[in-house]
Amino acid sequence: MSAPTTAGPPPVTVEPDRPDPGATGRRSRKHRRTWRQAIRRDWQLYSLAILPLLFFLIFRYLPMLGNIIAFRRFQPGGNVFGEYWVGLRYVKMFLSDPTFWEVFTNTLILGTLTLVVCFPLPVVLALLLNEVRTRKLKRFVQSVSYLPHFLSIVIVAAMVMQLLSTDGTVNQLVQATGGDAVPFLQRPEWFRTIYVSSEVWQTVGWGTILYLAALTTVDDNLYEAARIDGANRWRQTWHVTLPGIRPTMVTLLILNIGTFMAVGFEKILLLYNPLTYPTADVISTYLFRMAFQSSNFSYAAAIGLFEALIGLTLILSANAISRRTVGTSLW
Repeated sequence: MSAPTTAGPPPVTVEPDRPDPGATGRRSRKHRRTWRQAIRRDWQLYSLAILPLLFFLIFRYLPMLGNIIAFRRFQPGGNVFGEYWVGLRYVKMFLSDPTFWEVFTNTLILGTLTLVVCFPLPVVLALLLNEVRTRKLKRFVQSVSYLPHFLSIVIVAAMVMQLLSTDGTVNQLVQATGGDAVPFLQRPEWFRTIYVSSEVWQTVGWGTILYLAALTTVDDNLYEAARIDGANRWRQTWHVTLPGIRPTMVTLLILNIGTFMAVGFEKILLLYNPLTYPTADVISTYLFRMAFQSSNFSYAAAIGLFEALIGLTLILSANAISRRTVGTSLW
């Protein structure tokens, strides 16, 4: 005789969750309410952003509309956006212009020299100042190194010309040692040295501010642990200090690469002359002459658009490489 079977509860069928059609709408309304409430609550703070936004809109974004004349024939006094469409005519012109490739090469050389020399020096100066324990000496060095940043580029260029003129201080020292006066500002081979040296003097001190601020965020316990492990000052700097300020270094490097092509337009324009064009003329000064001396605005706009595209490509590439290799990026 078989044992009676006990019937269990009937299986329960679980229906899959169905999306609530009104959930998305509720979240959207909640998000809108939160955004509106935030503005209503902190409208004084948000109002401070109005002027910067207007500045960028008027002086950064609206002028981009003028790039259209790179593809249209523009005549001074005529239509602001050009008279008629010419396509890639001006692009082909500067790509086949040997003078453009000369100034392009000069731009790459000056930009590379400026980046290689001027980027690491603020880091070195910040590390040295961080080791100074005498407060008065540290403040004195900081003040002396920061001061050139607050000088106008016109004043800096005038000082350079006065120092390097044939009867200036440098040539007086050269003559005092038995040498002959050298016309530095008329020699193409001297221009890059003069430009990079003036950039170092003017920018390195100011660049240390960000690194000194970043150094204050490094945990002192890391230095203590490194000393317990027997690390000397050099190894502490290499394994603790530099990794601690690496995000700041990478961010500034990406920003410097973004302005790689727009190398020192104002200073070069003030210092160079036709004798130093072979090494001093860069893209920005070349398109300035094409626009305001030759009145060829469409040709200059095409060159400027090409320069901007290269700068955009450089900063996007640097940001992507930094994000994949170092893990730090602007976005």
